[in-house]
Amino acid sequence: MPTTPKQSLTGLILDEDCLFTLDEISHACSVRTEYIIELVDEGIVEPMGQQREQQQWSFTGISLLRARKARQLQQDLGINLAGAAVVLDMMEEIERLRDRLRRLG
Repeated sequence: MPTTPKQSLTGLILDEDCLFTLDEISHACSVRTEYIIELVDEGIVEPMGQQREQQQWSFTGISLLRARKARQLQQDLGINLAGAAVVLDMMEEIERLRDRLRRLG
């Protein structure tokens, strides 16, 4: 009897209170820290802490997810960071509207 390959699921579980340093979020996204700084400059992610002291920044799990999505949008669609920012904002708005519809329905 032939065997079928097993499928495995991969994912990321984040604690809402979990914070990441600039180095940690860069590592988690497999990008250089300069890329995360560009995301901050574009408004895609927002660090907590002193804006001037990058090594003091901390990022939430939401920032990690947005950074990963921005990178994926750039890789898959070839859009620039400004475009990725718009797409991410639209995706979040759609999700908020879907949640609202679920509560009303």
